[in-house]
Amino acid sequence: MIDVNAGLGIAAVALAMVLTPGPNMIYLVSRSITQGRPAGLVSLLGVAVGFFVYLLAAVTGVSAVFALVPALYTAIKIAGACYLLWLAWNALKPGGQSAFAPKDLPVDGTRKLFTMGLMTNLLNPKIAVLYVSLLPQFVDPAKGDIAAQSLSLGLIQITVALTVNCLIVLTAGAVAAFLARKPAWLRAQRYMMGTVLIGLAASMAFDRTEASVPQ
Repeated sequence: MIDVNAGLGIAAVALAMVLTPGPNMIYLVSRSITQGRPAGLVSLLGVAVGFFVYLLAAVTGVSAVFALVPALYTAIKIAGACYLLWLAWNALKPGGQSAFAPKDLPVDGTRKLFTMGLMTNLLNPKIAVLYVSLLPQFVDPAKGDIAAQSLSLGLIQITVALTVNCLIVLTAGAVAAFLARKPAWLRAQRYMMGTVLIGLAASMAFDRTEASVPQ
């Protein structure tokens, strides 16, 4: 049984992370605008499976590998920070585009939409850090089965993330249409997204927290 405070804590972390611009948000928004809500929801299904893959890894103790090989965990954080900086550059560079700006993208089939949603989430550095480093901090060995606690906490995170992402998919078109009529707002959203991504990348790169697994 997880502690109520632990449940609320992981929910707050999950909410903060899903509202922070990143690969998942950018992909879901671009697909929803380009191909409509059904395509966005199929992509979200792939994202959901990615969450469950990470949760399975956490429950089965795969994250212990990162605790035993700190250099591997550090390499993943640095690679993730570089990826977020690349996303930030694409938003801030001259002629850069907002995630909500209409894009001329090829129409993808259902299988590719699902696969890209899955891979986008699996390669998302924010999610990797969440499951490898943050999730174990909310597990209390004194509360009983560690695997069961990890499963419960992970399900809370997934519920929060999927709920918010679903709202993003359903409203992306309307938000994009509104911003298209307000060029100044569109630029402001682009700069805000780029700034947040830079901050997240810096925090990830310079964070000295090590991966840990409750004993």
